Amino acid sequence: MMRLRTIMSIMPLLWMVALVAPVGAASETANPKPPDPLSAGPFPAGVTTTVFVDANRTDNFTKQPRTLVTEIWYPATDEARRMPKNKYSDFIPGGVTPEIEEFVQKTYKMSAAEVDKLYWNEAHRNAPVREGRFPLVVFSHGNGGSRHQNTFWCDYLASHGYIIVSPDHTGNARWTIIDGKLIASQPGERLNSAKDRPLDVCFLLDQMIRWDKGGDPRFAGHIDTDHAAITGMSFGSFTAHWAADRDGRFKAVIAMSGAPLSHTNLTVPSLRMLGTEDRTLGVMGNTLIRANHAKHTGPSFLLELKNGGHYSFTDVFKVNKNFGDGVGPGKRRDTNEPFEFTSMELTYQIINSYSVAFLGYFLKGQRDYGSFLSENHWPETMIWDVKNAADKR
Repeated sequence: MMRLRTIMSIMPLLWMVALVAPVGAASETANPKPPDPLSAGPFPAGVTTTVFVDANRTDNFTKQPRTLVTEIWYPATDEARRMPKNKYSDFIPGGVTPEIEEFVQKTYKMSAAEVDKLYWNEAHRNAPVREGRFPLVVFSHGNGGSRHQNTFWCDYLASHGYIIVSPDHTGNARWTIIDGKLIASQPGERLNSAKDRPLDVCFLLDQMIRWDKGGDPRFAGHIDTDHAAITGMSFGSFTAHWAADRDGRFKAVIAMSGAPLSHTNLTVPSLRMLGTEDRTLGVMGNTLIRANHAKHTGPSFLLELKNGGHYSFTDVFKVNKNFGDGVGPGKRRDTNEPFEFTSMELTYQIINSYSVAFLGYFLKGQRDYGSFLSENHWPETMIWDVKNAADKR
């Protein structure tokens, strides 16, 4: 079994910085043993939508100041348990118009009302923010994805005491609504999005610092921006790597199903994930993820779902159980042999539990999670590799 080495034996300066525990919620202070990563955390999750405008940048497509419709998940008060749970249509500013209904039909092959019945959420919209101070997690969606494409993960992290901030990258989101106007994904904007995305997430970190200082009274004093992680899925994983390169305020990285050809920050604690049967990234894309893990000189963890695909790391399970490439039935890339991708329940449990343990260890200093991180808990389902943070014994 792999066991974590003592902190002082592995890159002392990095680990001492990474493991300084922030001032957490009162319940965490009273109970130093962290929650079980295999179960939802002790807090109900809240969710709210806001809009940030970066007046210092002009959006290449809209020709207006760069505007980011942004979703925020957070630990809520116990009062939230008596509130209704969030619905898919609650993510649509202004509600479902005929134009939006058309886009929903095109995207999901069903109406928004039908999506509402399938798209389960655990968060409660606009619930009161819980007392305490919680590390920040910034999430970047995939190419043509959306700010709410990973609610299974955002809800779970919020329940464990994190504040998650996720923008629509305007022009590269499936569609987003700004001032009542629907802006669809623009294929020609992909190169511009590659430039904008790291700037977007760094800008959001600035905004969270402002909110913590009183910019939004609901969150004043609650956002621990000194312990922030940058995360993403697919193109968002590229974004996470690039943002960690340019901004040392991000103290950890979680990158799901994607990695760039090269990047420069090889010391930031990183958790990378991939699906062996990914047909979107293909062999080359998965090779890049493994190569990024192999050359990392800081703590690095690699989670590979043997029967996983590209969309294993999204909410697609909720709306189309036969989607393929990670969801439902598939065919082996090498042999074309039919098989079933790993179930939603197990996939989400794996992704969520390792994410909670990783973030708890590196952002909250919850060292008890070290034993969880040292082990492959589902050897028949996944491959787990650890570098520069554990001995393989």
